[in-house]
Amino acid sequence: MAQTKSSALHALPAPTDAALVIAARSGEAWAQEALYRRHARMVNGLAYRLLGRDEEVDDLVQEAFLAALRSLDRLENPQAFAGWLCSILVRTAHKTLRRRSLLTRLGIRRATPIDPDAVISRSVPPEVRGELAAIYGVLDRMRPEVRLALVLHRVEGLSVPEVAERMSLSVSTVKRRLSVAEKRLNQFLGSHGDVS
Repeated sequence: MAQTKSSALHALPAPTDAALVIAARSGEAWAQEALYRRHARMVNGLAYRLLGRDEEVDDLVQEAFLAALRSLDRLENPQAFAGWLCSILVRTAHKTLRRRSLLTRLGIRRATPIDPDAVISRSVPPEVRGELAAIYGVLDRMRPEVRLALVLHRVEGLSVPEVAERMSLSVSTVKRRLSVAEKRLNQFLGSHGDVS
């Protein structure tokens, strides 16, 4: 009988993000932990693709989760937690990149370009690998807001409206930033030859 009861408990569907958000809003620690466990891999991956192999990726992820959990009452659609969390991560990454840019200009921090081989999976087809190598080869020469738009669009595969949503910007602003990014990318390709 106990085994049957145990099997029935394991057969229950996992709670939706909306149910977890509602429980977390009322202070349920288990719901906060469940949201973290459910979305940590996705957020880590996005942070890694935005910053590259970096000592600040873990801090960025933790900061984004803390900000999200502290402001759950501002989330209008609890089922949209994943996208909302990614938007928080993108804004947090923007602050990190701006701070780094300032420290680099002041000579306090040395610019460290992203090593494409450390970020791009070996299983990626050669033509895609070449495109990604070009993108990561030029990122450190871009302003943070341009860099983020390019990665979200070309690496994450988000549409322009989705990038605008993640960055909390208008579609026209994202289009301008992507235009700047594409121009910089083409200049890089022109000076380094075809990287594929």
